[in-house]
Amino acid sequence: WAILFPVLLIVLFGAVQAGLWFHHTNIALTAAQEGARAAAAYQADTSAGDSAAISFATRSGATNPRAATTRTANVVTVTVTTPRILGSLLPLPSSIQQTASSPVERIT
Repeated sequence: WAILFPVLLIVLFGAVQAGLWFHHTNIALTAAQEGARAAAAYQADTSAGDSAAISFATRSGATNPRAATTRTANVVTVTVTTPRILGSLLPLPSSIQQTASSPVERIT
């Protein structure tokens, strides 16, 4: 047990860390999609995308999320970056970045 128990703890904590990383990746991606949806609305500006993305990420539990929105005539792109909650036993990146794009609504 003296040899097996530390290995079991490492596997257990590694699984928890991987789960948190996937959870934060999902939060960042969904926040980017919400921001892209808000910024792509008819006559919306890029600040609508930033505020919608940050608001969603904050409500979902991310701390200090950042959003960057770019808009062209046809496409809006939102990139959300969130830091991880805890340090990691696994070699994972220190922040999570996800991007979503959406066509701009316009009258044709």
